[in-house]
Amino acid sequence: MEGIGVKELVKKVNLLEPIDIDKINIVKDHYFANAYIIDLPLDSTPDHAWQDIFEREWTTSRDLWERKLFVMGDKLRLIATTSQIEDKIDWVKQVIARTNEDVDEYNRVSPMEKQLKRRTFEEDETSIEMIRDLLRKGFASATR
Repeated sequence: MEGIGVKELVKKVNLLEPIDIDKINIVKDHYFANAYIIDLPLDSTPDHAWQDIFEREWTTSRDLWERKLFVMGDKLRLIATTSQIEDKIDWVKQVIARTNEDVDEYNRVSPMEKQLKRRTFEEDETSIEMIRDLLRKGFASATR
């Protein structure tokens, strides 16, 4: 079974709510005219799989031309103009919701994968016990 990886479960990530609006970092973007950088807090730091799914979700959006969205540790960095900011925040929430739906799909484990996990675990336990036996023999002969 060597070479067959068992995927890890991906944890969902959401905006940290309630958001303390006064503590959100908002600065003028130096690269895009009339744009601002808004750091929205997340409830945890997303792992790489969540970030990959998230990236796919937001880049397939038809609203790309006037907004950008990046994961920065435990924050989402929204770069956008102030025009229709409420719609943009709704869009961010929709992207997160779609990402978490995709995470649910990713985390679903087929019966075959469950059997593979069980078999891999049993093989690992057998190998660990074998290593322990070899170590016992090795250390026992070294102390004679």
